[in-house]
Amino acid sequence: MYFSLRAEPSGFILPVIALGGLIGAFLTRHAGALWAPFIWAVVLVSLGFGLAMTRAQMLERPVLGWRYYGPVEGRVIGIDRSGSGATRITLDQVVLTRVSPERRPERVRISLHGGDGSVPRAGATVIVTAHLSPPGGPVEPGGFDFQRHAWFQKLGAVGYARTPLLLLEPGGSGQMLLRARLALSRHVQSRLPGQPGAFAAAIMTGDRAGMGPEALEALRASNLAHLLAISGLHMGLLAGFVFAVVRVGLAAIPPLGLRLPGKKIAAVIALVFAAVYLALSGGNVATERAFVMVAVALLAIMADRRAISLRAVGLAATIILVLRPEALLGPGFQMSFAATTALVVVFGWLRDAKINIGRAAWMRAVVAVVISSSVAGAATGPIGAAHFNQTAHFGLIANLMSVPLMGTLVIPALVCAALLLPLGLDDVPFKLAGAGLDWILGVAHTVTGIEGSRGAVPSPDWFVLPLMAFGFLILFLWQGRLRFVGLGPVALSVVAWAMVERPDVLIAEGGALVGVMGADGRALSKARGAGFVASNWLENDGNPESQSASAERWDVVTASSPVHIIHVTGKRAAAEVHCTDGEIVVSNAKLPDDLTCDAFDPQRMRGTGAVALHFDRAGGGPIMTTARAFTGDRPWNARRSRQ
Repeated sequence: MYFSLRAEPSGFILPVIALGGLIGAFLTRHAGALWAPFIWAVVLVSLGFGLAMTRAQMLERPVLGWRYYGPVEGRVIGIDRSGSGATRITLDQVVLTRVSPERRPERVRISLHGGDGSVPRAGATVIVTAHLSPPGGPVEPGGFDFQRHAWFQKLGAVGYARTPLLLLEPGGSGQMLLRARLALSRHVQSRLPGQPGAFAAAIMTGDRAGMGPEALEALRASNLAHLLAISGLHMGLLAGFVFAVVRVGLAAIPPLGLRLPGKKIAAVIALVFAAVYLALSGGNVATERAFVMVAVALLAIMADRRAISLRAVGLAATIILVLRPEALLGPGFQMSFAATTALVVVFGWLRDAKINIGRAAWMRAVVAVVISSSVAGAATGPIGAAHFNQTAHFGLIANLMSVPLMGTLVIPALVCAALLLPLGLDDVPFKLAGAGLDWILGVAHTVTGIEGSRGAVPSPDWFVLPLMAFGFLILFLWQGRLRFVGLGPVALSVVAWAMVERPDVLIAEGGALVGVMGADGRALSKARGAGFVASNWLENDGNPESQSASAERWDVVTASSPVHIIHVTGKRAAAEVHCTDGEIVVSNAKLPDDLTCDAFDPQRMRGTGAVALHFDRAGGGPIMTTARAFTGDRPWNARRSRQ
């Protein structure tokens, strides 16, 4: 509710929410069994609203309000790779020439396209000549809001550099964990060269910089990308392996096994290992979410409660949302808890129905893997398709051929390698893990190479995923036959997704690119430039072709368009443009004020953001929708004054 508002609420609402929460909590003690849950629902929704608003205000930092070109100095606090494969660094303690300290962004992120490709040390103070700009808004109305995403990461500017990065001071006392992570990553890749080593480094430290674009694309297309991200699978396998080893080890020593609570001791040690893994992996949102899930399960074991239940899932989700309310909007949170909730519910149904999934132990294990992969894939499939616009048709097969190996060979071998690393005896475990990871990469490439292995889907309207989630929650949580009422919202969401209509015309923020929908897909006004916007438009259309191929249709599509559209670039072309009433002209430079046609230039679009046009089939003029109409006037997209 908070994130969907079009205007920021007044500050007085926070004390009102706090007072209302206290009154509601008091009323629940005197309400009957019928009304207490509804009162609690209102109280919790109000508290969630207040939490999100409080966190957004606490993270307020200066945001660059203009385009900057010049020296950028700062301390390296993050190193990764951009979508194009370039090294990307995040800096804090930022210094910008001729920018006062109170207007400097706290953090900036720069893609390095110059130099020799060397990676700076974590904690080092560096300087580089870079182009910086404010975080951009959605590439189309209703699209992903990068400004909001950057706000909660404290990013006040993003940009790129084509000159070499210069070292001013080596790493100081800060960023010790980051330096340890990167040192471990380098060690892993020295022991295990090639893509298996980069895969192992990503699993152990969260550093994906060594992964090549072909391997990444193969893992995504085969629905195996979740094996790369440090998530619930890795954290669960690590904690489960440590828990099993410690418990079996104590049981193997009768004097200890008969006198000590081996199960609880194993849970404590597994929790310690999980916490160390969280620290070494960088502690991103996905890993934090996985750690909370594992911690809740292990603490339940220590308290002699059922470790895996819907209450545990709900508690873990609540902890994550209290710490990071914005996580709710990300695909990681949605996919993780969709899969976990579905798995707990389905295996709970099997347990309550006393269904035997196999007589022999090996048969039960195989059937359990098939069921878990199928259920998790079905639960996360719609969310992944909505966010990433593609489906893996053979993802179940790829997971069945990879996930068991990850749990039985790769994770145990990497745990042993980490324990033996201080003794210099980690070579053999790394080679065993490398063999397993090489197999997984081979499965990914093989599955991706099958014709028709992946499909493309258009982005749904904003209400489709919430409606689908609401229906599934009724189906999962309700007791009795009334639970099947939840199938109604699910069916409605599927129908709405199938009937989604993409905009006839899309205009990028600032007028850098125009896309017009034709019979064979969207035609783009330029074959190069604004590549990020172009790829997002085509993916959202469910048409993942290249920008150059889409640009070849421009003349044909615009000639048959109900409205003649002109796109010009550059100041000279903008100054000389001519148009007539009923035409649309778009420019990335200021257009003359006396044009009689509908004109879009940076000056006009500064207040609208990206624009979508839908042609009125009844013969009227085009219907315009703007990105600003969706994002509203919020702290993360407030217009900044120029220096």
